[in-house]
Amino acid sequence: MDTVCLKMEDTLLEDIDRSLKTHRYSTRTEFIRDAIRCKLNELEKEDAIRRLTELKGSLRSKRSEQEAGELAIDRIAKKLKIKLD
Repeated sequence: MDTVCLKMEDTLLEDIDRSLKTHRYSTRTEFIRDAIRCKLNELEKEDAIRRLTELKGSLRSKRSEQEAGELAIDRIAKKLKIKLD
C-alpha cells in the first residue's frame, strides 16, 4: 500500500471530524478512503449511463424503445452487479 499526503483546509477537516462520529468511521483515513471509493463508483456509473445512452441511440432503429430500455437496464445492472427480480 502506498502513502499519499495531502493538505486540506481546517474547515474541511472539521467537517470530516464531525462526520467520523456521526457515521461511525474510526479514522480520517477510513473516511477519506470511503469517500474516494464512492466517487470512483459514481464516475463509473456516469460512464455506464453515457455509454448506454449512446447504445440506446444505435439500437433505436433496430429495436423498440421498450426493448432498448430493458436491454440498457439489464446491462447497467450487470455492470454494477445488481440482481434484478
